[in-house]
Amino acid sequence: MKIAVVGVTGMVGQVMLKVLEEENLPVTELILVASSKSVGKEIIFKEKALKCVSMEDAIAKKPHIALFSAGGDVSKEFAPKFAEVGTTVIDNSSAFRMDQDKPLVIPEINADQLKPSDKIIANPNCSTIQMVLALSGLHTKYQIKRLVISTYQSITGTGVAAVQQLQNEAAGIKDKMAYPYPIHENALPHCDVFEENGYTKEEMKLVRETQKILGDRSIAVTATAVRIPVMGGHSESVNVEFEQDFEINEVRKILSETAGVTVQDNTDVNLYPMPLTAHGKNDVFVGRIRRDHSQEKTLNMWIVADNLRKGAATNAVQIASYLIANELVTS
Repeated sequence: MKIAVVGVTGMVGQVMLKVLEEENLPVTELILVASSKSVGKEIIFKEKALKCVSMEDAIAKKPHIALFSAGGDVSKEFAPKFAEVGTTVIDNSSAFRMDQDKPLVIPEINADQLKPSDKIIANPNCSTIQMVLALSGLHTKYQIKRLVISTYQSITGTGVAAVQQLQNEAAGIKDKMAYPYPIHENALPHCDVFEENGYTKEEMKLVRETQKILGDRSIAVTATAVRIPVMGGHSESVNVEFEQDFEINEVRKILSETAGVTVQDNTDVNLYPMPLTAHGKNDVFVGRIRRDHSQEKTLNMWIVADNLRKGAATNAVQIASYLIANELVTS
């Protein structure tokens, strides 16, 4: 099984390598793909030094699976070229998420819809993945009517430049900025670019991707996405109105039985999810589970996950693992 990692020198690409090591997929050849300035650079994988190759060289090797995390423009140009030689591409950018003929996959929810003919598979947005995974079992039981979301997102979602900005500002160093304002000791209600409707692209991803993954365009979704000076992961305050009423104990039971979800919800001992404790872990953590007493059939939840792991790399590798286990790619 030949697997390529495209954008291997980036933050998500590096985590993809860690997850590939942990998951122990049957990789007979790992192809590390980077930009022209990094071709030839050596990266250690399972105690072996591997050299980065160009996109063209990687395509010529015809990998069975290519994990992409190199940005939307790169995906739009090169994902179809990999697909043409028979590679199944799992793309972490937003390039193909809303294409009707491209599956948008969270393995625990809808991997069973994948077919061998799906040569480009979209990885959802990090904020969407953690929220929809936590809500999936509740949606099946109670039917989501409306979501009101506020996110508190790690700077790692922006990339290395944002991490450097925070570190520089904390040290009192003035240098290049990834954001239009300081991020140290600040909060920016501005994730991604603003669209004509006044919402950011990140906020609209939560709207559109949630509806597509759950297969229900009638779900009303509104979101405010905020960037905060945190390294470990994304947090979300989610207010969810259901069509059917619920009991809190049953909600906790459904959440605890949802694959990939860990419930941390005991305010008697101050137990609740935090990015500090979610960092480096693959699960989605849920807490502060409580009824909204201002409105019927409505629930409040606090959802946290490492955005570089389940929000990106882990989800992509889990898709690859599913494809291999179910013989949807041929070796």
